[in-house]
Amino acid sequence: MSRDVLTTETNRRQLQQIIAGLSDGVILLELDQTILWANEAALAMHGVSRIGELGNNAGEYAERFNLRYRNNHTLTPEQYPISRVAAGETFSDVLVEVTPHSDEERTWVHSVRSMVLTDRDGETESLVLIMSDVTDWANAEQRFEKTFNANPAPAVICRLSDLRYIKVNPGFLEMTGYTRDQVIGASTYELDILEQAERKELAIQRLRDVATIPQMQAELRLPDGGSKQVIVAGQPLVLNDEDCMLFSFVDMELRHKAEVALRQSEERFAKAFRLTPVPILICSADEQRLIDVNQAFLDTLAYESDDVLGKTVAQLDFIDEPAERARLLAALEKTGRVDRVDMRIRKKDAELLECAVSADTVNIQDTVCYLLVLMDITERKRTELELVAAIEEVMKDASWFSRTLIEKLANVKKVNSPQLPSVSFTDLTARERDVLGLICEGLADKEIAARLKLAPNTVRNHVATVYSKLDVHSRSEAIVWARERGLFSGSSRGQR
Repeated sequence: MSRDVLTTETNRRQLQQIIAGLSDGVILLELDQTILWANEAALAMHGVSRIGELGNNAGEYAERFNLRYRNNHTLTPEQYPISRVAAGETFSDVLVEVTPHSDEERTWVHSVRSMVLTDRDGETESLVLIMSDVTDWANAEQRFEKTFNANPAPAVICRLSDLRYIKVNPGFLEMTGYTRDQVIGASTYELDILEQAERKELAIQRLRDVATIPQMQAELRLPDGGSKQVIVAGQPLVLNDEDCMLFSFVDMELRHKAEVALRQSEERFAKAFRLTPVPILICSADEQRLIDVNQAFLDTLAYESDDVLGKTVAQLDFIDEPAERARLLAALEKTGRVDRVDMRIRKKDAELLECAVSADTVNIQDTVCYLLVLMDITERKRTELELVAAIEEVMKDASWFSRTLIEKLANVKKVNSPQLPSVSFTDLTARERDVLGLICEGLADKEIAARLKLAPNTVRNHVATVYSKLDVHSRSEAIVWARERGLFSGSSRGQR
C-alpha cells in the first residue's frame, strides 16, 4: 500500500474519531457519491442505527428518504443536499424536512451545510454533509406561525435591525386593505404605523429600547388614501435569533363611527328636548330624581330650574293626586311606558292644569330614566266637562233619552287612550252587574226591581253600591262608564 493511501486512510480515521462524538450530524461521501461514513448523531437524525440504512450512495438515499422544503415543496433527487455536495457544490443553512419512506409519520427538520475537503495539492478528496436537528425550533416556529395567522387581531412583526416588516397576518390585511407584498419587506418609514400615534415619542423610544409599547390611539394611513382609527400596542420578541417587535391593533373605526352617530343623535335629542313647546321632564328610574326639564316645563308650571333639578317627583309634588302619581310610576316600572293618561298637574302657584301624560323609558349615559311628556288639555277638558254637565243637567232620568243619545254621551266623555289601572267590571258582584246592565238599558229603579224580582229598597242599595265602586254620582255617569269599556253594547230597549 502506498504512502499516500496510508496517509489518506489515517487522516480519515482521525477525522472520524474527531467528529464521532459531535452533536451535529456528519456524513462523509466519496467522490463517486458513495456514503462512506456517518456519525451517531447523523444516524439518529434519520431514525436509523447503521450506515447501510442510509443507503449506499446518494441515489439510494433519495429512494429511502423524502425531503421537502419548509414551504412543503418536495425536492427532486438532484436537489437533495447529498446530491448537491456530491456534485461538488458548497452551501450553508439549507432547511429541509426529512421523512423516511418507511415511516411517513416521523419527520425531522435539518439545517444542512456542506464542505469539500481537499488534499495538499488542492484536489477534492472527500465530501462532507454537516446537519443540525432543528425540529424543536421548527415546530415551535410553526406553532407560532399558525397562532399568528389565526389570531383575529390584526398584527405585523417588525425586525428591529433594519426596521422592516417580516410578517403580517390576514387580520391586518383585511383591516387595512394592503396586500401581503405591500407590507412584507417594507420599512417603517414607508408604512409608518406610529405616524399619528397619540404618544409617538414614547412609542419610538420604547422601540429603540426593545421595550413594551403601551396601548395608544393611532391613525393608520390606508392604501386608498384614507385612514383608520386604531389602538396599537407593541410587544418585543425574538424571532430567528433576531430582536423583533410584534405590533397588534384594535380596529376602532366602527366604535368611532358609533360614537359620532351617538353624539349626533344626542345633539338632535337635546335640540328637540329644548325646543319642544310641550313640557318634558327626565328623571332617574330608581329614585325618580329630576335630571333635566325643558323650558316649556319651566314656563308652563312657573318654576325656575333650581326649583326642580335634583328633586324627586314626590318632593316636587306637581302631580295633584299622590295616588295617581304612585299608579303612574308603578305602571312605568311594570311596563316601561304609559300613553296619554289624564292627570291633574299642579303649578308652583297651586293652579291646576288638566294634562294628558305620556311616559317612556330611556337610557341616558348608561342610566335608566323616565321621560315624561305633559300635554296641557285644560281647555279641551273644560269644554268636555261643560258639555257633559249641560247634558247631565237635563238628563236627570236616562230613560227619557234614546240609546243613540246615550252612546253620544259616552263618546263625549270617553278618552281615546288607555288609562291607568282602575276599578274593573269584575270588581262588581254578579247582582251589581245585573243592576248596572239594566241601568244601561234605561230602566228606573222600580223597573229594575220588577225585572229582578227584588224589593225597591234592595235595588236602591245595589245602585248606591255600584255608584260607590265606580266612583260615579248619577245614572248617566254609570252608563258612560260602562260604554267607555264596551259593556252592554248588545243590550236593547225601545227608542223613545
